[in-house]
Amino acid sequence: MMKKQKYIRLLLCLVFFAKTSSYAQVMEEMWDKGTGLKEHPNVGWFKDAKFGLFIHWGLYSKLAGKWNGKNYYGSGEWIMNQAKIPAAEYAKVASTFNPVNFNADEWAQLASDAGIKYLVITAKHHEGFAMFDSKASDFNIVKATPYGKDPMKALATATAKKNIRFGFYYSQFVDWHEPNGGRNSWDFDESKKNYASYYSQKAIPQLKELLTNYGPLGIVWFDLPGGLTKEETQKLVDSLHALQPQSLFSSRVGQGLGDYKDFGDSEIPDAPVKGAWESIYTHNDSWGYIEHDLNFKSPAAIIQLLAKVASKGGNLMLNVGPDGNGRIPYHSVKYLRETGKWLKKNGEAIYGTTYGFIPQQPWGVTTAKPGKLFLHVFSRPGNGKLLVPGFSNAVKAVYALGNRQSVSWKKAGNDLELQLPAFAQDAPNTVFVVEYTGAQPGYDNKSAQIVSGQYATTVLDAHTARLSGNPKTKSFTFSHYFGDWKHETCVIDMQQKKDSISFQLRVTEPGDYRIVLEYSCGQEGFKQEGVIGFAGQQYLFRTLKTGEFEKNTPLLFIKHAVSIATVQQPGEYTLSIHPYQDGKELFKLRSVILEPVK
Repeated sequence: MMKKQKYIRLLLCLVFFAKTSSYAQVMEEMWDKGTGLKEHPNVGWFKDAKFGLFIHWGLYSKLAGKWNGKNYYGSGEWIMNQAKIPAAEYAKVASTFNPVNFNADEWAQLASDAGIKYLVITAKHHEGFAMFDSKASDFNIVKATPYGKDPMKALATATAKKNIRFGFYYSQFVDWHEPNGGRNSWDFDESKKNYASYYSQKAIPQLKELLTNYGPLGIVWFDLPGGLTKEETQKLVDSLHALQPQSLFSSRVGQGLGDYKDFGDSEIPDAPVKGAWESIYTHNDSWGYIEHDLNFKSPAAIIQLLAKVASKGGNLMLNVGPDGNGRIPYHSVKYLRETGKWLKKNGEAIYGTTYGFIPQQPWGVTTAKPGKLFLHVFSRPGNGKLLVPGFSNAVKAVYALGNRQSVSWKKAGNDLELQLPAFAQDAPNTVFVVEYTGAQPGYDNKSAQIVSGQYATTVLDAHTARLSGNPKTKSFTFSHYFGDWKHETCVIDMQQKKDSISFQLRVTEPGDYRIVLEYSCGQEGFKQEGVIGFAGQQYLFRTLKTGEFEKNTPLLFIKHAVSIATVQQPGEYTLSIHPYQDGKELFKLRSVILEPVK
C-alpha cells in the first residue's frame, strides 16, 4: 500500500506527465480499485440497484468549458487545472454563480422516470468549492455566491420522496483552492504542503458535516486518495462510519478500505466480477458541463451499456453535468427518460440480477436470477433462430419479457434454440426469458464462440484467446484527450514462431468469412509477417503501423482486413495466430472480427 511519500511522488508525476501514458499509469494507481475482504452488511441494496445517476456540478459548470476566450475540451470539471487558473482568480467565479433554475424536485423526478435507484452528486470536487452549507470553509455556495442557499438539502429531501438512495461525491485529497490541499502546484509549493493540516481543518470536518446534516446517505463516493498512510485512512473511515454505519464508501477512499469496488472511468471488466462493484460513464464526453460538448450517448447506447455492465455483475452509474443555471442538458433529460421507458418494461432483467452464465454472443449478453436466464438481444439473427450454447439445464418456459408471449424453442444436448418472433431490427435490446430447473451453471469465458452468417459480425475479444508460449494479456489505460479514459485489453508479446494464440469457434453455417484483425502496431512490429490458421488453411499477412504507445501517444487501433476464409462444413474449428518468423512483438491484438461475405 502507498505511504505518504509515494503519494507525493505520484502527484509530482502528474504535473509533468498529463495527457501521456505515464499520466494514465499514475491515475490507475490513484483510482485504487481495492476493497476490504469483509463485505459490508448493508451492501445488498447496492448489488440489486444496478443503475445510478452521477451528477457533476460546481463552479466549473458556470465556466462551461471556456476561460479567457479559449475553449477547453475533455473533463470540464478540470478546467482550473487545464488552464492553470490561480486559486484567487478562480474563486471570483463564485460571485457570479447563481443557479436560479435549479429545482430539486425536477431532478429527482427525472431520476425516477429514468429508472435510477441511487444518486450521487459532487459535494466538493477538486476545485475545492463546497456545494453545500459548510462551517469548515466559507468557500461554499451559501456564503460565497448570490444564490445563498443549500441545494444539497433540497436534493436530499427530494430524492427521499422518490425512494432514491442519496449520496455525496467528495474529493478528499485533491483541493486546488487550498495551499495545503493536493495537486495545485501552479500556485503552491508541493514540497511545503502540510496535508495533515488540510485534512484536519477542511476535509475531515466537511465530510463529517455531510454525514451529519443531510439525513441517511446511501453512499459517500471518494475520489483520488492521497496524503494519508493506511493507518490514517483506516482511522478516517472508522470515524465516518461511526456517524452512519449503513452508508457505503467507494473504493477510492484508498488503501483497500472501500465497501465496494469502483473501476476506472469508463471501464468495464473483461469477465464477470463477484461482489459489489460499479462502472462509471458520463453521458457525453465531459463529467462537468461544457457548453460545446454535445456528443451524448443515445438511449440505445445507454440501454446496451447498462445491460453489458449488468451481464458482468455490476452497476452502471451514468453521469450528467448540469449547467451553471442549474439545468440538466436537454439531451440528458430526453435520453434518460427514454431509457426509463425501456426499464419499465424490462427492468426485471436488470434490477436484482447477477451476471449471466452464458458469455457474450453475437446476438448480445445475458443476466440471471435464480431459475431465470435473461437474453438481451442486441442483434436479431437474420433467420430468427437464436442459438444459446452451453445450456445444460432443463427448460420450463421461454417467453418475451416485454409482453410475456411464449417463444418456440427446442433443445438438442446442451444447445437451446429459440425461434424468435418478429421485432424491429434496430430495437436496442429485446429481452427473452428462459426459465429453467436445477442449479445455476458456471461461467466459461473460453467456451467455443458461435460464428454465423446470420449476424453482420462476430467479434472475438483478445482476452478470450488461449495462449501458448510467451503471449499474455495486458490491460492498457490511455486518453485521446484530457480525461477521455480508454481501457483496452490486448494480447501482447507474440515474438517467436512458437508464440501463438487460438480461439475455439463453432461455425453454425458454412460459407465465406472475411478475417479482420484489430490491433495496434508500433515501428518495431511494422511490416512483420504473421500467420492465421483457420478451417484447414493458412493465411499470411503483414502488419501495418498505427502509432507508438511507448512514446506517450494514445493506443491507436486499425481494423486490418486480411483474407477471405471458406468454411465447407458446420462444426468446431480453431482459429490460431502466430508470427511467421522470430522477431519483435507482432502487434497488440484487441480482437479478431469475422464478417460473413454475402
